[in-house]
Amino acid sequence: MNSGWILTARYPPARILYFSFTQFGAMWIPIFLQLLLLLMATRFSLSRSIHIQFQPVCLIKPALPKPHLQSCPYRSLKSRPCPLWSSSFSLCRLRSLSRNQYSLPKSIRTRSTGESTPDVRSFSVSASSKTAVMADVESNPLLKEFYFPPFDSIEAKHVRPGIRALLKQLESDLEELERTVEPTWPKLVEPLEKIVDRLAVVWGAVSHLKAVKDNADLRSAIEEVQPEKVAFELKLGQSKPIYNAFKAIRESSDWEGLTDARKRIVEAQIKEAVLNGIALEDDKREEFNKIEQELAKLSQKFGENVLDATKKFEKLITDKKEIEGLPATALGLAAQTAVSKGHENATAENGPWIITLDAPSFMAVMQHAKNRTLREEVYRAYISRASSGDLDNTAIIDQILKLRLEKAKLLGYNNYAEVSMATKMATVGKAEELLKKLRSASWNPAVQDMEDLKIFSKNQGAPEADSLNHWDISFWSERLRESKYEINEEELRPYFSLPKVMDGLFTLANKLFGINIQPADGLAPVWNSDVRFYRVNDSSGSPIAYFYFDPYSRPSEKRGGAWMDEVAGRSRVLSKDGSSPRLPVAHMVCNQMPPVGDKPSLMTFREVETVFHEFGHALQHMLTRQDEGLVAGIRNVEWDAVELPSQFMENWCYHRDTLMSIGKHYETGESIPDDIYKKLLAARTFRAGSLSLRQLRFATLDLELHTKYVPGGSESIYDVDRRVCEKTQVLPPLPDDKFLCGFSHIFAGGYAAGYYSYKWAEVLSADAFSAFEDVGLNNEKAVKETGHKFRETVLALGGGKSPLEVFVAFRGREPSPEALLRHNGLLQVA
Repeated sequence: MNSGWILTARYPPARILYFSFTQFGAMWIPIFLQLLLLLMATRFSLSRSIHIQFQPVCLIKPALPKPHLQSCPYRSLKSRPCPLWSSSFSLCRLRSLSRNQYSLPKSIRTRSTGESTPDVRSFSVSASSKTAVMADVESNPLLKEFYFPPFDSIEAKHVRPGIRALLKQLESDLEELERTVEPTWPKLVEPLEKIVDRLAVVWGAVSHLKAVKDNADLRSAIEEVQPEKVAFELKLGQSKPIYNAFKAIRESSDWEGLTDARKRIVEAQIKEAVLNGIALEDDKREEFNKIEQELAKLSQKFGENVLDATKKFEKLITDKKEIEGLPATALGLAAQTAVSKGHENATAENGPWIITLDAPSFMAVMQHAKNRTLREEVYRAYISRASSGDLDNTAIIDQILKLRLEKAKLLGYNNYAEVSMATKMATVGKAEELLKKLRSASWNPAVQDMEDLKIFSKNQGAPEADSLNHWDISFWSERLRESKYEINEEELRPYFSLPKVMDGLFTLANKLFGINIQPADGLAPVWNSDVRFYRVNDSSGSPIAYFYFDPYSRPSEKRGGAWMDEVAGRSRVLSKDGSSPRLPVAHMVCNQMPPVGDKPSLMTFREVETVFHEFGHALQHMLTRQDEGLVAGIRNVEWDAVELPSQFMENWCYHRDTLMSIGKHYETGESIPDDIYKKLLAARTFRAGSLSLRQLRFATLDLELHTKYVPGGSESIYDVDRRVCEKTQVLPPLPDDKFLCGFSHIFAGGYAAGYYSYKWAEVLSADAFSAFEDVGLNNEKAVKETGHKFRETVLALGGGKSPLEVFVAFRGREPSPEALLRHNGLLQVA
């Protein structure tokens, strides 16, 4: 692992500070050796890392959605998808009102504010339609002043004129900045932040709608203007006057007097400018820019194909015998889906039912359907998504990998993984070394997991016991877990209704961090009636942040997985009144089962963990105390560390008092039985070896494709996957396994050569939680004090300090892997 173990926190467009091994290597060697020794001495089988975003302890150069995009403040912020966690399939689980409003450039403000409208002569429209275009711009919700985006009124027709008018004004602002720039904060960073933020806010609103309310018109509009947006980002990122001004600040006599946050901003901007091709000659820079444009287009198309392929599969079932074993909640969802598809009389009891590849439906079939043929059909459909016909991602993957390699060569790197690592703390070699050690430690436990399944299924009289296949693993794993721990996940659903879970989560946040969260529905426009809006208040009752929560699956228009993203960040520069900073606003998006009939959304325990996970990301964004907008919240937090708060929050799902507060039967109000709680604890490390190997497959494959794979060479992408699976999968993949065509994390989600960071960051989060264990989880006073310290360090400092410094400020020492090993049952406890 590069500069040793360091914590990291991460987020989309975070900026990252790079620590070289030569600078810090000696400091980290003992810790690194300690981890490796522990890994080798123990049958190390890490538990699954469920969700997006915070994991192992390493201060790594951030790997946000696209290494350069993640840390580059010139790019739109990216949301964090959760890791792929299932043992048998890939599922992403992997963003009074303050008057701080975005300061809209004068020529963009509409006439309703008394200002002029933008010049529309640059729009690609005929003279006869100019009047209509001008009218459209005047009424365009994207161009009006807003604090909360007008999600209820933004339509596809607003995207082309709105984004083009915005880009025209921002180009003017950039030209003015370049003309007047000086190496001072007011003359450089403040105007730059305004440009960056305005684009991030408006484009972020459009991109968010595409993720949660996708349609053909919106896609077409975004596809048309995206090249223009990317071109502007490149122009901004390759601005020599801005680059030279940042270098002048770095070399000035005033450097040592700058705050840590300002130093981090300057260093990140310089590094990002280099990664944006600023040092390239004209012809090479033009080639670089073409590559960036094409990569943006290909990544968008990749994600669209995955979504369309997921939506395309529908399995209509009329005979209830075919879906025997499915729990009532799954039958209700399948019937509800059927109704939405025109089967008006469908009921949970009598059908018909429609099975889809959307997570709640797919998971229910894989875990509970007794019909092995159905399981196989659905499984094969899932692993072959986006791998044929018009939706085939194979050629797109090859082209992405080819362009990434060309980009790396232009920048002077050997491969794209080195480009990715330039903004992380790990090196390629250290990341690979970690994965190999984990694989070695996880293999034997995973082999034993498979033997246990074979023995158990054979004892149950299963004819497939001697030839278990991929579509059998989840089913028999669930039966074994029920038998071993007497836990039936479906029977637990009634204890986890969404309203109770959220109440318990907010109570925990109050206890740990002294904040109060209140419903604020109606204060901000929303994109769907199911979306809730909340205000976060400090102990005095004053608002400090806001967030949207979109919990339910909508397979016809909403992409799968779970994520947190930012709507607006905390910022002194963007203050409305000139004194108090603009308050942060966040998205939290999940894809759990919606309410069925008169029942609320009843959640699986994993869905509960997912909500806690995403809320952890949101907390770091919302509770920041950084006023420098470019490093506030999750911005500029190294990719490998950004999972710290999110994974940290998952641990509280196993805390007895917390679980009892959220685990209330939705009808009787009865708390979850204590014996069930103890069984959940016992089952926490169930099949840890297998789940660890699953993650290692993804991480190893990711690095192989971005280091050794040669596009167009003798080995195909599927050959690479099969080669990796020989060492990371006890059960080899099917010959027709095209999982890569749905691997959005690395081809559309920013994890290219960075998927390893899920494991890396897990160490950090476990060690952070162990601070609460050390003081006693039942010691309310000590827990509150520790929570306050966590808030004032991990959650408050954002990207203004290096993750290592932040972690040491909280923990009082460097990270240790001991807590993770203990949580996973891999370290003996006295």
